[in-house]
Amino acid sequence: MHNRSLIKALLAFLGLVALTPLVSAGEHLPQSTTFINKPAFDKLVALAVKEDWRNLAMGQRVAKFGLAMRGTPYKGFTLEIDDHVESPSANFAAVDCWTFFEIALGMARMIETPKAAYSPSDLLAEIEWTRYRSGFCSGQYLDRIHYLAEWWYDNEARGDVINVTSKVGPTVPLVGRKIQEMTILWKSYRYLRNNPELLPAMGQIERREEQLPFHYIPKGKVADCESKIQSGDIIGVVTNQTGGHCSHVGLAYRTEDGVCHFMHASKNYGKVVLDKSLSGYLSDFKYHSGIIVARPLPRSSTVTDAALYKSRLAVLEKN
Repeated sequence: MHNRSLIKALLAFLGLVALTPLVSAGEHLPQSTTFINKPAFDKLVALAVKEDWRNLAMGQRVAKFGLAMRGTPYKGFTLEIDDHVESPSANFAAVDCWTFFEIALGMARMIETPKAAYSPSDLLAEIEWTRYRSGFCSGQYLDRIHYLAEWWYDNEARGDVINVTSKVGPTVPLVGRKIQEMTILWKSYRYLRNNPELLPAMGQIERREEQLPFHYIPKGKVADCESKIQSGDIIGVVTNQTGGHCSHVGLAYRTEDGVCHFMHASKNYGKVVLDKSLSGYLSDFKYHSGIIVARPLPRSSTVTDAALYKSRLAVLEKN
């Protein structure tokens, strides 16, 4: 890795430089690997420009991009693109649940800044900002946020979303959950399989994840509070199984008849779908125990000062 990248990563870790989401992405692999199906990206951008999605509220913007991705094939492990080098990526040919919501969010953030033309690097910069701890990828696998609970905290601290779970409905705490999916199932992950020396550090990340305060809305209460969920809200599906707090993620989408649907990249359907009502979807799966809800904020709300980010994160992690 270049010395410049190493120095920047170290300084960012120490909190000595400002966070910089407004510059080009730290691309450590060629776009032939990191950016798949550019024609689909170009088509989506053209639609957004034609229909002026930029002037929609942030949540509506996210929902529009998500809905436009319906039918995109489902493919697991789309984040695992190399044996050793980590880099921001976007695959418009196939998505999993995480990359679906992440691309919709990234496109909504990208389009907020007026430009004569948008490039893959524009989206990859947004992906880097939301996918990686403190918004920076140095080319290392452990830079990436691997668990949704941490993603909630880190992105709220950087002004990308606000956790509205407790405002949407009654919550209960989830305590004592053993977080171990990445270290137990490490052979399923391309990077860990080829770099097992990363497992101890991944274990430390999992121990930290276990300590994060976590409150969710039980699925039996979701139907009563669906009216408070907005289109474009990010919905984390909480599991009652060990390994992680959440097992799935998608977006809320309210149709004209007032029904709040769950929109997601579905392994069962094999594609991105606008599913039944959120409460109806949850009731179909015995391992789903409830939801957490994050509301996307405009790109203009982004926190770029490293000291402010760290202080906000510290406060959030104590509550």
